[in-house]
Amino acid sequence: MFEGLSDRLSGILSGLTRRGALTEADVTAALREVRRALLEADVALEVVRSFTEKVREQAVGAVVLKSVTPGQMVVKIVNDQLVAMLGGEAGIIDLNAPAPVGILMVGLQGSGKTTTTAKIARRLTQRDKRRVLLASLDTRRPAAMEQLAVLGKQVGVETLPIVAGQSAVQIARRAMEAARLGGFDVVMLDTAGRVTLDEALMQEAADVKAATNPHEVLLVADALTGQDAVNTARAFDGRLGVTGIVLTRMDGDARGGAALSMRAVTGKPIKLVGTGEKVDALEEFHPARVANRILGMGDIVSLVEKAAETIDQEQALRVAEKMRKGKFDLDDLSMQLAQMEKMGGIGGLMGMLPGMGQIKKQVEGANLDEKMFKRQRAIISSMTPEERRNPDLLKASRKKRVAKGAGVDVSEINKLLKMHRTMADMMKAMGSGKRGIGQALGSMFGLGGGGMGGLGKMMGGGMPEPTPEQIAALEKQFGGKLPPMPPNLGAPGQAPGLPGLGAPKLPGLPGLGGLPFGKKK
Repeated sequence: MFEGLSDRLSGILSGLTRRGALTEADVTAALREVRRALLEADVALEVVRSFTEKVREQAVGAVVLKSVTPGQMVVKIVNDQLVAMLGGEAGIIDLNAPAPVGILMVGLQGSGKTTTTAKIARRLTQRDKRRVLLASLDTRRPAAMEQLAVLGKQVGVETLPIVAGQSAVQIARRAMEAARLGGFDVVMLDTAGRVTLDEALMQEAADVKAATNPHEVLLVADALTGQDAVNTARAFDGRLGVTGIVLTRMDGDARGGAALSMRAVTGKPIKLVGTGEKVDALEEFHPARVANRILGMGDIVSLVEKAAETIDQEQALRVAEKMRKGKFDLDDLSMQLAQMEKMGGIGGLMGMLPGMGQIKKQVEGANLDEKMFKRQRAIISSMTPEERRNPDLLKASRKKRVAKGAGVDVSEINKLLKMHRTMADMMKAMGSGKRGIGQALGSMFGLGGGGMGGLGKMMGGGMPEPTPEQIAALEKQFGGKLPPMPPNLGAPGQAPGLPGLGAPKLPGLPGLGGLPFGKKK
């Protein structure tokens, strides 16, 4: 979502970091471009004015202009102000209340409210181990109650039985009573929506709130609606007292202004964001991590968390041991491709790696086809277990059989086998500790032995230095101390990368040993 804004801000700020000294005029000119970039991203005018003024106050001070690295000081100030604009600390759903805790879901029709209700219920059930009851109060939209019941079955959460003819308030009271008698921890009340704001919608939601006294009132807003989402948030908050916001369709191609404006305009935290249609596509909103992504600094902590959710640790350890011994067969490759898909593909992975934002477009420009993951796995599935364990068995006749089974040309089989050999060599080198992730990525993008140093030169600057919290998260996840980082990791022209991350303790970053892609057809 923030790709356009990220490109603009990264370009503006990288221009400052390349200069040895800055004048007040340089900062003013850069802030003018920042202001224009934010307005083009559909950020509210009042928010843009406040943001640029706060940055200016700090950026034109003597401490910045006379510092050793003034450009990087300005980048830090912009980052800090972005974090403040987005809310500072991450907001979480508050369940600290006597059971059953009521959560009232409000929003306009079409914002994804019912689906989001089921996603949150799944999250509370699986992560927080709470017993949740779902109740649909939407008596107007056809099959709205049935939709929530179906979603409830998909996520393994109980739903309130449907009783025809009851009003929204009656259903809400029945849900709270059923939760008390049934020993539920949380009751999620999915209210009706309208295409536009109107008095009937607000009055019904207000009556339900008065009848149930919910602990949380979550507004579900569609991030694709831009400034209309901000106006919707103002209206609901003024009438109902919203306690948090859930932004949906954050995986879309909107300019991102709604997300940046929502917290600053309403003062209410963005607690969760929807990142897809699937029931597990829901993430916490961390202002610092989002700011890092916008400025192209990556998001190592989210990458580690996503890896922890998607990677089978026992399987990863087995692969690590095989890597150490220099073994990497086609079953291992298939597993790596599957994990890569779960983590969002090469695009999603690169968006979280520090310093990779500015070469992401170059990789996209190479016309890489991420659907190749599925085709490659289909090819591997068409092989016998012996062929997967020993690819050397695949001679001409066997290749024809596999190609026919997978519905591809024999040339695709040859590409897969060539990629496997490359990855096997890479894994062997990484397993022996001779190459880290920097060198692996350098090879992936044709940068030779320079690794991330080559990437740094290509970007005209350095890799941002990981924070102590990011390093601690990595060490906690992978069970050991990381090798010491070299000095001046963030200095321009000095980007040696993240050494050692390609060692056997990190088999769960799949696909980094080679390019498991093909050209788009």
